[in-house]
Amino acid sequence: MDARDDGSGLNSHELERYARHIVMREVGGPGQVALKRARVLVVGAGGLGAPALLYLAGAGVGTLGVIDDDAVSLSNLQRQVIHATTDIGNPKVESAARAITGLNPHVIVETHAVRLSAANAFDLIARYDLVADGSDNFETRYLVSDACYFARRPLVTAAVGVFDGTLTTIRAHERDAQGRRNPSYRCLFPEPPPPGAVPACAEAGILGALTGVVGSLMALEVIREIVGFGDGLVGRLLMIDARSMRFETLAYAWDPSNPLTGEKPTITLPGA
Repeated sequence: MDARDDGSGLNSHELERYARHIVMREVGGPGQVALKRARVLVVGAGGLGAPALLYLAGAGVGTLGVIDDDAVSLSNLQRQVIHATTDIGNPKVESAARAITGLNPHVIVETHAVRLSAANAFDLIARYDLVADGSDNFETRYLVSDACYFARRPLVTAAVGVFDGTLTTIRAHERDAQGRRNPSYRCLFPEPPPPGAVPACAEAGILGALTGVVGSLMALEVIREIVGFGDGLVGRLLMIDARSMRFETLAYAWDPSNPLTGEKPTITLPGA
């Protein structure tokens, strides 16, 4: 089968693979080419990152970066669907890369088997066009959001609790159509909760299917940001209640007192 590029930026194999996207008016050939050219960094190959990575790979995002310093454990497999039983004990970035390549060999996978820190966050994030954060702790979420602001990169960030999930998009380095500053993550959550206030997943538990729902929504929002259709989640927090199966949206705005992008910022470039 001839797989040469026909001049559209997609070869014949890709045209068939992405046919259900290409026939959509909101995506089409140009949108699929935009996905192919995109470089997306996914922070965490766990409960949220696993489904997000699979759907971004399936959608044809050209380069996927995966950062995670953890190894696969048996208790991960209840929800982290990108890993298999045979991957137990191996680095998550390695099993994630194998699964992505197995699903879509057209995707370039860049693995970063390191812990994100103030020393490396800016340099790693600056290599990509957009960041999807599925990390499981507040320290990393604040670090990622701050680094995205300084690197001028859009951020799609999600989190899950026992029966709840949240999702939003941050473009704090930009202004809206009316010239107003877009809110930062710190406008939404000025500071992390006190230590011990939010129990860890190992203590409280987590519904595996819930991480699949929220991680898939994270991938959908990344795709929407790349292709540019519909109304995104900048300045809106999507809240999911799995007990009652309710989806609600909370609007939030720029806070002039926030320490990152406010009138008197006190946070500097991570690692500077």
